[in-house]
Amino acid sequence: MDQPRYADATRATRHMFIRDLVLSASIGVYPHEHTTAQRVRINIDLAVTDDGATKISRQAVGQDDVTRVVSYETIVILVREMVAAGHVQLVETLAERLCEACLTDPRILIARVRVEKLDVFADATSAGVEVERRSC
Repeated sequence: MDQPRYADATRATRHMFIRDLVLSASIGVYPHEHTTAQRVRINIDLAVTDDGATKISRQAVGQDDVTRVVSYETIVILVREMVAAGHVQLVETLAERLCEACLTDPRILIARVRVEKLDVFADATSAGVEVERRSC
């Protein structure tokens, strides 16, 4: 199955992303994971509608105004708040919640979130999950 293109001229979308955000999280199903925070790495890819662009016409560069784009700072703050909100048992649940939170912005058409636990196995860099959701 082909991966969707996040920046796509035919769909008038741009690719916004957050790379390698490392946070301490209360996450896991085992008793020791309920009492000790662990490092997680979060990567986010978003397909965002271009402001004013259409599938049949190409718009020139828009105004240099932050209100016309999805702010990556807003997304990072959202992620930090959700991770700090309390214990989550599954990385799948955290990834799904982050996708759904991103999709509350109507300009975001696709959200892909990868959550990795970094200190689970001594002989592996990470273990985790990647989830992708689309707006309705």
